[in-house]
Amino acid sequence: MKALQGKVALVTGGSSGIGQAIAIRLGADGASVAINYVGRSAGAVSTKEAIEHGVEMCMKQVAEAGGRPILVGADVSDEHAVEQMFDRVMREYGRLDILVNNAGIQIAEDSHELSAADFDKVLAVNLRGAFLCARQAVLAFLAAGRPGVVVNVSSVHQVIPKPRFLGYSVSKGGMQNLTRSLALEYAARGIRVNGIGPGATVTPINRSWIDDPVKRRMVESHIPMRRAGDSAEMAAAVAFLCSDEAAYITGQTLFIDGGLTLYPSFETTWSSELPGVAGRAALERRPPGYFWPDRLLRAVPQEKEPVLLAQRSDLPAGPGWQGRAGQYPLGIAPGEQRGQGKA
Repeated sequence: MKALQGKVALVTGGSSGIGQAIAIRLGADGASVAINYVGRSAGAVSTKEAIEHGVEMCMKQVAEAGGRPILVGADVSDEHAVEQMFDRVMREYGRLDILVNNAGIQIAEDSHELSAADFDKVLAVNLRGAFLCARQAVLAFLAAGRPGVVVNVSSVHQVIPKPRFLGYSVSKGGMQNLTRSLALEYAARGIRVNGIGPGATVTPINRSWIDDPVKRRMVESHIPMRRAGDSAEMAAAVAFLCSDEAAYITGQTLFIDGGLTLYPSFETTWSSELPGVAGRAALERRPPGYFWPDRLLRAVPQEKEPVLLAQRSDLPAGPGWQGRAGQYPLGIAPGEQRGQGKA
């Protein structure tokens, strides 16, 4: 039997990208999937056509996998629209077992130039929308007296700051505590709430850097695994969290990011880990490239090979001595050759 056979899932923002991949994967695992989408009333015709094409492809693939998909259009930031969407799902299937909060938007702007309206718009979809849908799902689970699952699609930016995307970062930070708070409140009633935190992912929304080899290399150079993820990898994690194999997991965010949340700058050894004082001093004299861009290094005069205080014959020996060399980092006097004293 398939892992989600007989289950009913609602996936918001399911018309493209990660949401579409999740809907297809849940359908492949046996679930009947309600695919939520929204079209902008003032959007371009091409945008509308792209949404419709994505929805049609998703519907076709879910049906081919054996699920019974339906479309449910709704703006998740609109409370009344969300209530109607859940009513439609209940009328169609008679039950709900899984909610995947995937709908989200982002707006790029310098934070000091960001309008309150744009800030509110991002939070309305990403955080308020997740709350409204989660509330309706919990009501459905409690009314049915059955266990239920909520998976929130967050981002690495719930923990990694993202300058110029303030509303997005704030919304994902809020989603982290939405996940944890709901998980704690409803754990005893059989409702599990978890999240995933995708890193850089190959999706249509990221075409600007995916299709540009230079930009893609720049993005992937920051990722310890040196590649972007794909939507299917995100969907696989969601499918696991929805299954009984994750029955003892709640309140967690699973980061699928190739190591992006592992503080990648520590991948290269820092000065405190180099052998001996000489190594640390040399690093302090000329830090590696990730500390200083080459153009800045060229502008900084480079000293000759450093000399340790212990190798200077003109200074008294003994631990704890705080002589005139104390002004130099790690006791290294600039402008001197190793083994030579000051003239």
